[in-house]
Amino acid sequence: MTYPSDMNDKQLDLIKDHFNTGNYGKSLKYSKRDLTNAVFYVIKTVCQWRFLPKEYPPWKTVYSFYMRAKRYGIWEKIMKTLVEKSRMNMGRNVQAIYSLIDSQTAKTTAGASTWSSLHFCLFPRLWWESWFRTSC
Repeated sequence: MTYPSDMNDKQLDLIKDHFNTGNYGKSLKYSKRDLTNAVFYVIKTVCQWRFLPKEYPPWKTVYSFYMRAKRYGIWEKIMKTLVEKSRMNMGRNVQAIYSLIDSQTAKTTAGASTWSSLHFCLFPRLWWESWFRTSC
């Protein structure tokens, strides 16, 4: 069974080289595609690791894969690579020269710190989804 969060071949080709470090390429019981799709499922649905569907590898395996990739900075490297590729596709410089922040959109309530940390956690997921919709 496939889920909307699963990657197609073109999307997998963009990120598969990032997992060729460490123990990822040696003797895997589960494919990198299955592990990555499971991580994306958890991110997309915001479900708990233990509620991962049975079509994916065991939740402890997926969680371990996610945490090792996080520890080694693989998710950040993937995001950087995708941002650079996206900017090149739009005809822009690979590195942003400057950015603007509209101060009127900033929350000033007592819960602003909670909102900003929540937004920080959700932003990569939202950016990731919109990038794949427009680029692949």
